[in-house]
Amino acid sequence: MRGSLRYIIALLIAGFSLLSYWCNRQENPVTGEVQHVDMTTEEEIALGLQAAPQMAQQYGGLHPDQQARAAIDRIGQELVRASGAANSPYKFNFHLLADENTINAFALPGGQVFITAGLLKNMTTEGQVAGVLAHEIGHVIGRHSAEQLAKTKLTQGLAGAAGIAAYDPERPGASVANAAVAAAIAKVVSLRFGREDELESDRLAVKYTAEAGYDPRSMIRVMQVLESKGGGGGGPEFLSTHPNPGNRIGVLEQEIAEAYPSGVPTGLKQ
Repeated sequence: MRGSLRYIIALLIAGFSLLSYWCNRQENPVTGEVQHVDMTTEEEIALGLQAAPQMAQQYGGLHPDQQARAAIDRIGQELVRASGAANSPYKFNFHLLADENTINAFALPGGQVFITAGLLKNMTTEGQVAGVLAHEIGHVIGRHSAEQLAKTKLTQGLAGAAGIAAYDPERPGASVANAAVAAAIAKVVSLRFGREDELESDRLAVKYTAEAGYDPRSMIRVMQVLESKGGGGGGPEFLSTHPNPGNRIGVLEQEIAEAYPSGVPTGLKQ
């Protein structure tokens, strides 16, 4: 009887999680894509603003060089003005972080974009910096954080349901192991979604850099730099949540070839 009750509770939790996920759908105001999200754009902006100081602190705060910080913001705002991001409900801010050792860039929901000094010093042209920032703008426009939060809630709900169904009061050790397996499965699912988001942001970066007058092939050089830093020891933090740069280079080359079948125009900023 107790076992049957556990299964009923597990099914109810799983059903509620699935129903909540599939029913919470909104149309992206920029891309027109219908997405599974459970927060408004206003909530995304508020969440990003709230988290920004804490995230900056994890990387040593903002860089003391105000001129360098202004240059990052200038490049970022150029990208926003020239792209569909200008018509989005988000207010973008671009920040240079003081951390010289960590190679990373990331975006919070709502438009807060960060790049570390460690990544910046490995960039040799303004176009490469623009490529990195355009990629992060793509995350914001794609509402990837909001999608990830919805997916996380779904996988946590399903993992919790699996844990309840698998619990055996006479074999608690085995129950814990089963719950750990369920949690691991949830993590793998989330990671796969994240990689898909990264590739979508790469495609948007090609579009946004070109619209702002930068050579989109600069993104390929960014990937080559990241790939060179990934060999041996601990690679760039950027690679821990992003797919293999070598794979991404192929996607970028294909996207550029489709966007410019006659070749990339001359005169674009490098």
